[in-house]
Amino acid sequence: MKYVKLGNIAKFRYGKMPDKDKFLDDGYPVFSGYRITGYYSEYMVENPTLIVVARGVGGTGDVKISPPKSYITNLSIIVDLDESVADMRYLYYQFVCNNLRYLDTGAAQSQITINNLSKHKALLPRLVIQKKISSILTTYDNLIENNNKRIKLLEQMAENLYKEWFVRFRFPGYENTKFVDGIPSDWQILRMSDFCYVTDGTHDSPKPINDGGVPLVTGKCIKNGFIDFNEPYNISYQDHESISKRSGLQTGDILFSNIGTVGTTCLVNYDREFSVKNVIIFKPGNIKVSNYLYSWLNSDSIQAIFATQTNGASQQFVGLNFMRRFKILVPSENVLDLYSGRIKPIRSEIVKLHDINENLTKQRDMLLPRLMSGKIEV
Repeated sequence: MKYVKLGNIAKFRYGKMPDKDKFLDDGYPVFSGYRITGYYSEYMVENPTLIVVARGVGGTGDVKISPPKSYITNLSIIVDLDESVADMRYLYYQFVCNNLRYLDTGAAQSQITINNLSKHKALLPRLVIQKKISSILTTYDNLIENNNKRIKLLEQMAENLYKEWFVRFRFPGYENTKFVDGIPSDWQILRMSDFCYVTDGTHDSPKPINDGGVPLVTGKCIKNGFIDFNEPYNISYQDHESISKRSGLQTGDILFSNIGTVGTTCLVNYDREFSVKNVIIFKPGNIKVSNYLYSWLNSDSIQAIFATQTNGASQQFVGLNFMRRFKILVPSENVLDLYSGRIKPIRSEIVKLHDINENLTKQRDMLLPRLMSGKIEV
């Protein structure tokens, strides 16, 4: 292994600000380094390419691999490697392991320059070893990505089932159902507080502790329908017990982020202790109500309503009283039972795939530094 300056094995160029009039509904992906921000009439890179986020909020120094045939915005630096000496994916994993954020020299605004990036020294073994290491790690990422695709398909199945039953009203037995004012006569429209108990997490800011304790989960910890326990800090057991008197979480409860990123949700599977802040808590009382309410909260029409109802000048916010008064269409007990029976296996498979991905991610992250340091021979 030897250290090599990036400037000796790569050429660099900044991305460009795309012209607004060249955006399309369906075209080449516009990649900022953070995410795909739209679609465009032309592309800058033909093949997947190493991208370093050069400016922005919270991501400067992050390294990504662009989609093929994509347009790279001016937030990022494009790294064109000499592939006869450096494997792109090996360098990607090395930068994930040893990030480039130390190159940030921005004062008023965070930024990394090509000049500074070119001076960074990368640890390079022989090319054949680079490729073996990247192959091992890519296998993990491919498995994770395939599972994520399966999760998206299952989520689409769940969404389609909800729309078919509760938007188009084509639920089992709808042909023989009497409708009044457009809804089945034995269904109800209730205030949320009459449908299930609604409360929220703590309004206080308990002090973090360094050792032990219990995670304090906030709305920003809810990602893709699950809690990311890498995000929260830990609080004392005394603070946790005080918060639990208010929230009393249990399996089947639903958490709803009501501050900041409004509308992200997750179903609680209470297999570990945690407290909550900056979330509304729905306590349906039984699984069939949980399954319906979770689908209702995540439906396109309801999410759109929450997006228009948020208030707060500096931070988006949906109030507890607003949610308690919000009206919900409640199906008959029979339809709730049937829907729960149909949706339960879909949700169970999503949870199973998510758990597999959690384990794959942990295994990959344990291997990563050991492979990069040469502690594991390949």
